[in-house]
Amino acid sequence: MSTASATRTQLAFDELGTPLRETTFVVFDLETTGGSAEADAITEFGAVKVRGGEVIGEFATLVDPGRGIPPEIIALTGITDSMVYTAPKLEAVLPAFLEFAAGSVLVAHNSGFDVGFIKAACHRLGYRWPKPAVVCTVRLGRRVLTREEAPSCRLSALAALFRASTMPNHRALSDARATVDVLHGLLERVGSLGVQSLEELLDYLPEVTAAQRRKRTLAEDLPNEPGVYLFRGPSEEVLYVGTASDLKRRVRQYFTAGETRRRLREMVSLAVRVDTVTCAHPLEAEVRELRLLSAHKPAYNRRSKNARNSWWITLTEEPFPRLSIVRRARDGALGPFRSKRMADEALLALQDATGIRPCTVRIPAKAASASPCALAELDRCGAPCAGRQTVEQYQPMVRAVDGLVAGRHLDPLRLLESRLAALSTEERFEQARTGRDRMSTLIRALDRGQRLAALASVAELVAARPDSAGGWEFAVIRHGRLASAGVARRGVQPMPVVENLIASAETVIPGEGPLRGAPAEEVGVVLRWLDRPGTRMVRCTAPWAEPAQCAARWRPWLDLADRARVSLVVRD
Repeated sequence: MSTASATRTQLAFDELGTPLRETTFVVFDLETTGGSAEADAITEFGAVKVRGGEVIGEFATLVDPGRGIPPEIIALTGITDSMVYTAPKLEAVLPAFLEFAAGSVLVAHNSGFDVGFIKAACHRLGYRWPKPAVVCTVRLGRRVLTREEAPSCRLSALAALFRASTMPNHRALSDARATVDVLHGLLERVGSLGVQSLEELLDYLPEVTAAQRRKRTLAEDLPNEPGVYLFRGPSEEVLYVGTASDLKRRVRQYFTAGETRRRLREMVSLAVRVDTVTCAHPLEAEVRELRLLSAHKPAYNRRSKNARNSWWITLTEEPFPRLSIVRRARDGALGPFRSKRMADEALLALQDATGIRPCTVRIPAKAASASPCALAELDRCGAPCAGRQTVEQYQPMVRAVDGLVAGRHLDPLRLLESRLAALSTEERFEQARTGRDRMSTLIRALDRGQRLAALASVAELVAARPDSAGGWEFAVIRHGRLASAGVARRGVQPMPVVENLIASAETVIPGEGPLRGAPAEEVGVVLRWLDRPGTRMVRCTAPWAEPAQCAARWRPWLDLADRARVSLVVRD
């Protein structure tokens, strides 16, 4: 098909999704020393950039493969060792090609081969693979053409079928030019079948199930705004909840080849409707998603369905308190922990650091007469169970736990550090490694817990972030929960917006525990938003501050521990 014909066809596409006439394609081909992306090397790049049926750029170069070219490859391509001897190496060519193709849809004939070589080269040379959309003209041809008109989908056969202006000859640029004409011919065919946008083109590929294609109309009336979307099943049950900066664009992706997860394809086949909740900005969308996940517990979501399902470490209420792992936080508790295993590790470290008794027996305030355990013989426990310690003598251990969790002192962590140093000096490396990992878990829990608790203690905090268009995003936060969210677009006076948001904000009554009853995940999401560079404090009812002796002081130690752990894994 001629370029002029392709232009006329693509200009007829409707404005739906990303119109194909406005999509930039980079059609490329590689010549190589063999068929293995890992063992063989690239000898030539050829690429043509097209948009709206017109060529807007070309990229072509030989590449020095750094090795000899096999005779059978020379016979096939005509590229000899002498031709590539003075050519640039892949280290120089790859970044130039990635820049040429940036932001475009990649097209190749048998794309798995060519894309595989590019991805392997990126991995070897340390470049991030940008994960562009990819169109394979072989797969598209098999989808569009009948066996009668195209018994073979080889490039030479399709180029002849579509009367390409350039015939392929196993040289990269010539083959890329031929593939351009094949692509235009195939787009003309699918255009007559109603494929009018890039999303629908990807949707048309074989990986898309019939159920996905049938359900794409569910996205037709959705807004192009940020928010939360809910897929609903035949009984109005919520199947899946997600967030998006553009609701319509994101939901459409579930009906294209971009969605490869089997469970979500199954979810799409069950869905009968998509509901949306538009939000002022991404923070509101994240928080609403968490709340909806907790409320509906959708079957096809894998995370955050139990927002309050955390683990905490707390002191028991008895004459000789001990550490206990619980599901409901009380004032002074350490946490939250995402798993009981992490809570167990932190508990063991906290016991070692403070000398709090590890046993679970209930000890009376007076006249205790049980037999002491082995830890007492090792001077790791004062043996209150045997009457060797009074309630008053035991209190320093309790105060050590309370003080460490509250951020009043860090002496227990220094004690653990000195014990680790002693174990290393004695070459008891396995014990030192175990102790280091437990101490790391404890420090991370203290750091996160103290930061979340500090935010949750503030009755009301109003913060602002600049948006990308000269306006402001606002959040009213009460005891760690998002109580109200809004925006002041460019040119709008911000303070009246703030006052309205405060007046209409949700009333938050603080509850029990370090987080005042707020779900840990929500406080964490709000804290990450506040921590982002550029966030400004507008108003605060009380100082938002972390304890002077908080565990954040130990972050450099954590970095060293993490590097030691990674180094050990590499050596092993």
